[in-house]
Order: sequence, then C-alpha cells, then structure tokens
Amino acid sequence: MATHEDHNVLQPWASLDLTKFSVALGVLGFYLVTIGQLSYLLKARLLMSSALIALCVGIAVGPIGLDWISPWQWTSFDEESRRNLTFQIMRVVIGIQVMFAGIDLPAAYLRREARSLFMLLGPIMTAGWFISAGFILLFIKDLTFLEALAISACITPTDPILANAIVKGRYAEKHVPKAVRDIISAESGANDGLGFPFLFIALNLMQRSNHGRDIGQSIAHWVVTTWLYQIFLSCAIGAVIGFLAAKTLKFCHARQLVDHESFLAYGVGLALFTLGVVGILGSDDILACFVAGNSLTWHDFYRIEKHEHEDTFQDVIDGLLDTATFIYIGALIPWSEFSSEHLVPWRLVLFAICILLFRRLPAMLLLYRYIPALDGLKEGLFAGWFGPIGVSALYYAILALETLPEERVVLREVIFPVVIFMAMSSTIVHGITIPLEDRGREAGPCCERRRNGPGQGAARHVRAAGRGAERVLE
Repeated sequence: MATHEDHNVLQPWASLDLTKFSVALGVLGFYLVTIGQLSYLLKARLLMSSALIALCVGIAVGPIGLDWISPWQWTSFDEESRRNLTFQIMRVVIGIQVMFAGIDLPAAYLRREARSLFMLLGPIMTAGWFISAGFILLFIKDLTFLEALAISACITPTDPILANAIVKGRYAEKHVPKAVRDIISAESGANDGLGFPFLFIALNLMQRSNHGRDIGQSIAHWVVTTWLYQIFLSCAIGAVIGFLAAKTLKFCHARQLVDHESFLAYGVGLALFTLGVVGILGSDDILACFVAGNSLTWHDFYRIEKHEHEDTFQDVIDGLLDTATFIYIGALIPWSEFSSEHLVPWRLVLFAICILLFRRLPAMLLLYRYIPALDGLKEGLFAGWFGPIGVSALYYAILALETLPEERVVLREVIFPVVIFMAMSSTIVHGITIPLEDRGREAGPCCERRRNGPGQGAARHVRAAGRGAERVLE
C-alpha cells in the first residue's frame, strides 16, 4: 500500500501542467503540424486562406469555444493589461511584415513608382477614410462626425499580413502581374504607418477643449507632432538605418564575415532594432520599418542575394507570424460586445458589407487610370477589391483608446468591437475570395497584362523595360 509520503513524492509527476503557456504552445504546435499536413487541400481545394484557417482555429479554442486560449485569463481579466499585450503583439508583427514588404520591392521602387503611391496613399486612402466615416454614422448610434473619423482611420489602412496572401505564393507568382504585386505590397507597407495623420487629426480636434486650443491651434499641433515628428522623422530615421545597414552588411558579406543563416535573418533583426530605436523616440516605428526595409534593398543587393540562395526563411517567418497572430485574434474577439446599446448585430453585418464594397473600390475605379502601376480596368478592379482590413486596424484601435479623452464614453465603448468585427469580416471575405480569384485564373487569367499594339499599355511596357524590366511582360 502506498504511504502518504509516497503520494507526496509522486504528486509532481502525476499532476498535469495546464499552465496557459503550455496550452497555447500545444494549440499552436498542433495547428502547424496538423493543418500543415492538409494545407494544400484547405487552400487549393476548399478555398480557404491560411489567415482564415488560423482565425477559425482561434475562435474554436478561444473563450467562446473550448476556452483553451484566453487573452483575458493571460492578463488576469485586466483590460489595460490585455490591451497592452495585444498592442505590443500587433506592433512587432506589423513591424516585421512591413520590413519584409520593403525588402521585397525592386531597386529604388519608391522613387520609380512615386506617382502610383501618391494616388493610393493620397486621394484613394482619403476617400476611403471619409466613405468609411459616413457608413459608421449610418449604422452605429450616437457618434459624432469626429468620432466616426477616428474609427474609420483604424480601418482605412490596408493590412500587410492579409495583403501578403495576395502578393506571395505560387498562385500569385503565376497569375498576378509583378507590377500589381509590387504596388499592393508597397501600399500595404506604407499606409500602415500613414494611418497616423488620419487618426490623430480626429483625436486632436476632440481633445482641443481639454488642452485649451482652438481649431487652428489643434491643426498646427497636428502638423508638428504628427507630420513632422511622427511621419517625416520616422522616414528619415528609417532611411538612415536602412542605408547604414546595407553598407555594413555589404562590407561584411564581401569579406565573408557573415554566415549564411545570419545573412538571411538580417531583415528580422533590422525590424526589431528599428522598432526599438524609433519606439524609444516616440515616432512612427511602423513606417520607419517599411522605409528601412526599402532603403536596405535600394540597390537590390540584399534582395537579389536572398533570391540567389533560394531563401525560404522569410516565408517561414511570415507563416509563423500569420498563424500565431490570427489564432490570437480569433481568441480575442469580444462576442458579447457586438450587441449593446449602441451596437446592433444586423447593423454591424450591413456595415461590414458596405465597407468591404465601397471603402476602396469606387475611388480605385475612378482613379486607376492615373496609377501607372495598374494597366487597365481589370487590374484596377483587382487592386480595388483586395484592400484587406486586419492586424493594423487593431493596432490603431488600441492606440486610439490610449489617447481618447475619458468623456468620449460611446466611442471608447464601440471602437474596439467595431474594428475587430471589421477585421474578422475582412479576413473571412478576403480569405475566401483570394483562393476563388486564384481558382478563376486557372480557368482563364483575368488579371493578365494585355497584348497591346501601340497605345497606352504598350507605352507602359516600354517604360517598364527601360527601367530594368521589373515588370512581367507577356
């Protein structure tokens, strides 16, 4: 018979380690192993993107499902701690992703496609901001116009993680012209950082009475703090970091001082360094990461060297980040907050439909002729539809909550539920339509470069060839 002492000795070995971290590791590992074995079936046959699959898994193992992963339990049900945890996760993930987006662009891309980027980041992004604010006022109760602008600023930028599914992979490389892939990648990288002016003009105007400013003083404060300090300073710092990183890496690589693995991981390290340095200064670290990535490959040294080594390291990191992030988002969804005094479920559904259809597509159809990177209506339709909302929206929503005046009770109550509902809706809709678009192209490409005679399209191809044949010519 076992004695009491024997039981105490065996107890540590007999007990199960059901700590939150162990459960989360088990879920993530099970997903990577099991879903990885079925990845082609799920993506190519069942028409589901990896982000959508991860989101569904997160919902299943989250508080509404099996309750194995709960951001609420991780933070002892403290809302401020949960917001801070989510913000830092989103910040690191976005920083690495936009760094990769900058690295993957061709040499001097931001200069060569400055007109295209100006149209996407200027008129089209601004139109989407105001259109989204209009639908927010229509479907969500008791909000002012400034409050609607604050929410719409969160969902205006294109998400780099979901956009990554459009521009990478076998389907994209086979069926989407390189010029379209590059401009979508560049836009998603740049506009994540450029969401700051849209958000902070609304926040500054809401806070003007608290700080004793009039409208003119609030706008002047916005210009100095947001445009000069957040935008221009972060671009300058990012450009310098990328330039110095390129010089030192090329020097070490030429003298065989850096090994193969460290060379491939350089982009991740540079992203973390940029996030840390620019974050300490309180500037826009996300935009700085994108600029640093493009500055690193301004002369194509790092990008070409990576491709010559048939590098898949960046794709592996992409996949791990996407999976972990969307499982977390699925577990984070506050289902009970979608029905309240100010939010009605059916109104949220209609709101999501209107945002997905009209936030970006109408402006793109009107202005695609003035975007040199897009050749024709079909490419305009493609770029107009695939402007997903995701991780970056949550980042901006939490940033807004940290800055909002306490008296904005309704806005503080609805901003996060509305934004995460839009992120979930976009992940579902775009997560299905991306594979559908791919499947449609297998039957007959709908976004291919036209075989032009003399004319606008042919002239664009000639210009592209003169710039180094970065476009895929048919």
